[in-house]
Parts: sequence; structure tokens; C-alpha cells
Amino acid sequence: MKQVSIIINIVLAVAVAILYYLHFRSGTPSSSTATLSGATGVQGDLRIAYINADSVLTHYEYYKINREKLEAKGKKLDADLNTRAQGLQREIASYQNTAANLTIGQARALEEDLTKKQQNLRVYQDRLSQEMAVEENKFNKELYDRITAYLKEYGANNGIHAVLKFDLTSDLLYAGDAIDITKDVIVGLNEGYKNEKAQTSDSTKVK
Repeated sequence: MKQVSIIINIVLAVAVAILYYLHFRSGTPSSSTATLSGATGVQGDLRIAYINADSVLTHYEYYKINREKLEAKGKKLDADLNTRAQGLQREIASYQNTAANLTIGQARALEEDLTKKQQNLRVYQDRLSQEMAVEENKFNKELYDRITAYLKEYGANNGIHAVLKFDLTSDLLYAGDAIDITKDVIVGLNEGYKNEKAQTSDSTKVK
């Protein structure tokens, strides 16, 4: 979850920059509403809100379901890798126990075979690591796109120009409950995901 919180932090970095700009420009802390000139690209008042990223991830069904799937896949791959590693270890132990009874040629052939199997296991391990990294990046990108798309829609519908992440790692040191939109965002994200699954299910039934 910590990793994905960092992703959301990146998503909202531009909003943080705007907040700092307002602070140093006016000489006073920015509130949920500030007056901007045309130079910023926003006419009139700037409306700012915030979300608790950990709460969003805790209650967002898409995140929970797909994170569990990703972790289950990782455990399955780890189990397969461990099974292969244990099998190789048994072969090595068997060789060590019988080495004294082998000819030099037999021992050399077995050693070369075991060395090759060790190398193949390392290659397989690297491939699994790369596969999981790709899956992780794909998941994080999809999560990034979903949250930013919803925040953009929410902002447009509610006249909000910037949304900040508020937790112990953020640059926002204080924010009142009046501009906390965490619950609204969780409800909206889950409704969107529920509708998406329903549409997918309906299209599958039609086929």
C-alpha cells in the first residue's frame, strides 16, 4: 500500500506546487479558496480539496480485489520456484552422497549437468521477477489512471481545481474537514467500478 500511496502522491504533485505558489506569492497560508490572476490559467477563486490516500486504497474495491490477485500470483510463482529449487537441491545432495563411487568422467558429467540446471534456475527466477515487475507496473498505472480520471471528473463537476493528498508523508500540514472529499471519492470510485463490472458481466452474457 505504501508504494501505491507514493503513486498517488506523484499524481497530486502539481496541486502541491500550486499551493506553494500561492503561499509564497501572497505571504499568507493558502486556504480552500484563493484569488488568482489570469496568469495561472484560472480566473477567479481557486478551490482546493484533499483526500486521505490510505483510506481511499483501504476502501477502493478495485484496488483490494486486484491487489489480492497480484499477491496470489506472486505466491504461486514463488511456490513454483521453491519447488524447482528444492528438486535441484535434492539432486545436488544425491550427487554429493554418491560422488565417491563415480568415475572422474561420470562425476564431471554430473557436475556440468547440475551447473547448467543451477544457471537455468537463476534465469527462471529472473524471468519471474521481471514478469511480476511488469504486472506491478501495469497495476499501478491502471490505478493511477482510474484515480486521476475520477478526480478530474469530480473536480469539473464540483468546481474544484486542485486535490491534495493528506497524510504523514505529505507536504500539507493541516487541512480542515470542510475540504475533505475522501468519502465522496471512495463512493464515486466504487460506484464506477461496480458499474464497470456490471457492464462487463452483461456483455459476457450476451455473447
